[in-house]
Amino acid sequence: MIETLRLGAARGLIDFRHTLTNALDLWGYFFPSFGLLITLFFMGDAHVPGTTFSLGASTLPSSIGMLVAFGGLITMAQYLIVDREDGTLLRAKATPHGMNGYLIGKVVAVGGMTLLSVLIVLVPGTFLVDGLRIDAGGLLTLLWLLPLAVVATLPLGAAIGSLFDNSRAFGLVMLPLFGIVAISGIFYPLGAMPGWLQAIGQSFPIYWLGLGMRSVFLPDAYASVELGGSWRHLETFGVLGLWAVLGLTLAPVLLRRMARRESGSAVAARRERIMSSMAR
Repeated sequence: MIETLRLGAARGLIDFRHTLTNALDLWGYFFPSFGLLITLFFMGDAHVPGTTFSLGASTLPSSIGMLVAFGGLITMAQYLIVDREDGTLLRAKATPHGMNGYLIGKVVAVGGMTLLSVLIVLVPGTFLVDGLRIDAGGLLTLLWLLPLAVVATLPLGAAIGSLFDNSRAFGLVMLPLFGIVAISGIFYPLGAMPGWLQAIGQSFPIYWLGLGMRSVFLPDAYASVELGGSWRHLETFGVLGLWAVLGLTLAPVLLRRMARRESGSAVAARRERIMSSMAR
């Protein structure tokens, strides 16, 4: 197990360094961060409806929660799909502890790039909005929130990625995810939405990650505009914990099934389909 962790971490650091030298990969990671900064800029002096609280100050921590969620859900799934197409997963399967090392490596690489994406939003964002703060209580919240966010999203991303063998089909997942973001209180307070949308939004981890991050970076007075009038740390821990259990239950089963189906002929067939579609 220790050897698997060591090899997986080493592989993840190699992938991380490779990503930092690939302009296309960097653009894919950082484009959402730049988009969020532009959104914060145009929010200007807007306020949360019915309050004097800055809408930008509320949106910035929420966006950080969204970036963490997307890093686990979308990026992890995309990696699996692409590596399945080009045969990387097949090669990993053929080596001792290859699949476990592969997954550990992706956790390290995706986690590192997600952290950079967060810093790209957080550092300049603090100059664009007023009202952010972090104290000892916020730091303690961050210490349990970030690991729980990783466990609640990365296995789910792996499970989603294992369901697709074609990167083009992944677009079918993106639209629902953006819809979930729209009703998760990231850019507009969930309390201002109809009750049935509030119920749907609270059933997904993105809302709770946004709420948790707001509790880290905003004064306690901001909690008055949240549902229930508090930061609801216990509920945040509980919901994210349930999603973590679901992901950790589904991901190993789906990944083992996917690995069993991987073969040289399957990879060749996928390449043939890609070449045929490009030739049309």
